[in-house]
Amino acid sequence: MLFLESMVDKLKSTFYNSVDFTAKEISWPNENYAILCYYSSMVNKRDVQDQLNVLKLQAAVDEEKWTETMASVKEPFQMEKFVDYICQGETIIILMTEQQMVHLTLPEVPHRSPDEPINEHIVRGSHEGFIENVDVNIGLIRKRIRVPNLVVNKMEIGVDTKTDVYYMYLDQVANMQSVSEVERKLKLMQERTPTLYTAGEVGDYLEESVYSPFPQLLNTERPDRVLANLVEGKIAILTNISPTVLIGPVTFFSFYQSPDDYNGRVLVGSFYRIVRIFSFLSAVFLPAFYIAIVSFHFEVLPLELSKKLKLDIGEIPYRPIIEALLLEIIIELIREASIRLPQAVVQTIGIVGGLVIGTVIVTAGLVSNMMVIVVALTAISSYVVPSVEMNMSIRILRFPFMLAAAFMGFFGIVIGSLVLFVHLLNLSSLKSPYFSPVVPFEPKKIKTIFVRGPFVKPEPQVSSFDPEGNMK
Repeated sequence: MLFLESMVDKLKSTFYNSVDFTAKEISWPNENYAILCYYSSMVNKRDVQDQLNVLKLQAAVDEEKWTETMASVKEPFQMEKFVDYICQGETIIILMTEQQMVHLTLPEVPHRSPDEPINEHIVRGSHEGFIENVDVNIGLIRKRIRVPNLVVNKMEIGVDTKTDVYYMYLDQVANMQSVSEVERKLKLMQERTPTLYTAGEVGDYLEESVYSPFPQLLNTERPDRVLANLVEGKIAILTNISPTVLIGPVTFFSFYQSPDDYNGRVLVGSFYRIVRIFSFLSAVFLPAFYIAIVSFHFEVLPLELSKKLKLDIGEIPYRPIIEALLLEIIIELIREASIRLPQAVVQTIGIVGGLVIGTVIVTAGLVSNMMVIVVALTAISSYVVPSVEMNMSIRILRFPFMLAAAFMGFFGIVIGSLVLFVHLLNLSSLKSPYFSPVVPFEPKKIKTIFVRGPFVKPEPQVSSFDPEGNMK
């Protein structure tokens, strides 16, 4: 039919004659004229054909509600809705005689298996991770939280990309003020954002101090970590384009907790939590302390060590701050190279950077042995942090402290520490204090910073054992 051919041509031109868009005339019962439309790159043709056979059979017997199946809905034909459905991966049957369309929800978007995230490895526990499919991600969470009050809401953001942003929380557990704040900021983003293609853009809108070095939302790709935060009353924000989940409100100390803390024994989990907290201090302050000592305060060192250090750094042609900056930049370059290069050559880069360059740069007299030790300990301390975002923040923070120590010694470190502390006190995450439970001070929660308590109250141990079966 001529009008069918013209309609097919119009539909193809609407999608700019893309090769993966299909629009073709199909036979339909009761002498109806129908056009089948879909993106071949987003559907499984076998599933579409099976559903078509079911609908044709039901229409042939003239069932009153022949379109009402789990995968199909019938509604009046509208070009704007038609385009949206096709772009979402749905299949559309246009009934020309009735000016109706039946859309089949049978998208098949390629995605990978939910393997463990490469940047959040743990020793024990679940080894599943989120992927770039939001239905799978929500399913991984609901598999762990089997309650009806797990609320999942959605907003479509981006005029051009039409990205789906989901936020979920446990009703009657989450702080509704924080939920309202998330909704307000997402609506603001919806009005202002033409495109959305990363979860980081969502984080920029939700964070209140985007220029702060400290992240105010926890990023994770682990379902068990999301579960632990949801049951604590926090909110999880997901997108349909990224495996990253944003969690808030969080505190500074949330970034130093790992699922391994709860998968191991109480003493082991508590010990490594304390190690992580002190790794923050060594990663930020250790280079600054070394620079301050060798530049201004040699008297704080034992006499023998002081003499060795003076002999060691006496052959270096520039000040310690230049040494530290040179080594820190080299380490950052090695780190970036190891991320960007193929996995097969990463170990080679580590050996070349860590051993060859490190040895040669000391032999050439460009840096001292002690400075190499200090910078290496600093790098190791920064990598102890379970959160990638906080890891990056620590690596940035050490530079201003190094400069302050180079110009003013211990006094500069003290001033920098005061500025850092005041900044942490002024930060908030979704209107919640960032440095809680230190400020505001909550004595009952202070111990959770350093100690992972047991889930059950331990029973008293028996004082003695009688071989005859009587315990005392």
